[in-house]
Parts: sequence; structure tokens; C-alpha cells
Amino acid sequence: MGPASPEHAALGQAIRQLRLAAEISQEGLADRCGMHRTYVGGIERGERNVSFRNLLKLADALDVRPSELLARYESLSVGTGRRKGA
Repeated sequence: MGPASPEHAALGQAIRQLRLAAEISQEGLADRCGMHRTYVGGIERGERNVSFRNLLKLADALDVRPSELLARYESLSVGTGRRKGA
């Protein structure tokens, strides 16, 4: 199974970058969020559509503001065809 969309892939990449920078394993991140490690892996591969609540849990577990996580996503999603305000 590949990414659900370029946007999902960019969000997953942003989460993976923050996780690696924090030196946390996928399993460790899953534990901090109360999620299963395979779900976190699916998010990072862009295969899962993350709920707002889970996005907040991930940001908290990564010790970043949700806006920082989304700003990283936006920097990675340049060129995916998404328009500002769309």
C-alpha cells in the first residue's frame, strides 16, 4: 500500500523527521500517544488519514506545538498541487 496522497506522505514525513530529531523510536512514539506502533508506521508512510485528536497527541508526544508540526508539513508539501486557502 502506498501513500493515500502526496499530502498524507508529506505529513508522515514531517512526523518522521520530528520523531528522529527527538531520538524516539516508532514504538516509543506510539507508547507516548497511546497508539499502536503499526498505526504510527502507517501515518509516517502516508497510508493513514490522521484525526485531529491524534494529530494533537502526536504533536504533544513529539514535544512540539501542533502549528510547528503543520508548518513542517507545509514546507514538505510544496509542489503537491495544493493552493493556499484551498
